[in-house]
Amino acid sequence: MTPLAEPATPALLVDRTRLERNVADMAASLRGAGVALRPHFKTSKCLEVARRQLDHGAIGFTCSTPAEVRLLQDEGVGDLLWAHQPVGPAKVAFAVEALRRGGLTLGLDSAEVAAPLASSGVTVPFLLEVDTGLGRTGVDPDRAVETATRIVGLPGLELRGVMTHEGHLGRHRDRTALEEAGRRAGLLLASVAADLRAAGLDCPIVSVGSTPGATSAPFAEGVTEARPGTYVYYDSGQVRLGSATLDRCAQTVLTRVVSAQRPGTVIIDAGVKAMSSDGLAGGTLGTVCDVSGRPLEGVVFGDGNEEHGYLTGSGTASLRVGDLLRVVPNHACGTTNMWSRLHVVEDDQVVDHWLVHARR
Repeated sequence: MTPLAEPATPALLVDRTRLERNVADMAASLRGAGVALRPHFKTSKCLEVARRQLDHGAIGFTCSTPAEVRLLQDEGVGDLLWAHQPVGPAKVAFAVEALRRGGLTLGLDSAEVAAPLASSGVTVPFLLEVDTGLGRTGVDPDRAVETATRIVGLPGLELRGVMTHEGHLGRHRDRTALEEAGRRAGLLLASVAADLRAAGLDCPIVSVGSTPGATSAPFAEGVTEARPGTYVYYDSGQVRLGSATLDRCAQTVLTRVVSAQRPGTVIIDAGVKAMSSDGLAGGTLGTVCDVSGRPLEGVVFGDGNEEHGYLTGSGTASLRVGDLLRVVPNHACGTTNMWSRLHVVEDDQVVDHWLVHARR
């Protein structure tokens, strides 16, 4: 075991006790509702975390990138969903190779995306991606039957169900409104599945996917599967949305104060290369805590350069060069992708090191 004061900073930490509680609680919640759990691997990109999810009953994983699919297939995980449109020759070639290995389902939202796969000579199981409000990828619900019919008319394309990412729930600041929006997203997707069945198309899987929506969308009647990801670690963004409290956040970045030259501002050695900079925590890079994990009042991590973070506010007056801090990132998934390994922590001691795989 190694005391937290010893690792070089910045360093990515994961609290094993919190991680294991998060994994167990989500699995139990969905199991109780009779909903299958297919977590998103992009949050951890870590096989040790994935094994814990499988041990708690996950049926497989959701993947974003070819690297994630390849890694999990190499590890023998046999039920994967690649939830990203495989567009372009390189991705089409990879999809065909991975489909031949077996155990892969694709997410598709148009016949245009599906057409290059139809000439491959392989069977292509797919979920039709439906937009339930995010406005990103996904077919509009009122065009789902038409689109699915076009896709299954292509050689080798086999419809397995429908999927959505209810990422628009993050726009809500009121938890009650968020929960209601999640329930509506689940019901809308289930209604699309019913329309497809009425049109004579098989649609056994109805798959929702987000951590903010994990307490609402999967419990809508007709939903069969959930794909949360961030729940394994949670983060400052999820705390802001009411999905978790700060004491459930398993991922932190360990950092030190390296400069205190100006009143009201101190500089730490964790910049944007150590964090996610997507602003999911209300415009900050994360929640600043002392080394024990208690949030520091009057300290805001609002900006950063590559290797430097700017902490501002009245609370910085008590900080000195060399002080050790922990930052709960604004977004766990983006933060993970910045690192090649993590320090596993128990009782403020580093007890293990796990690798982060399949980074871009």
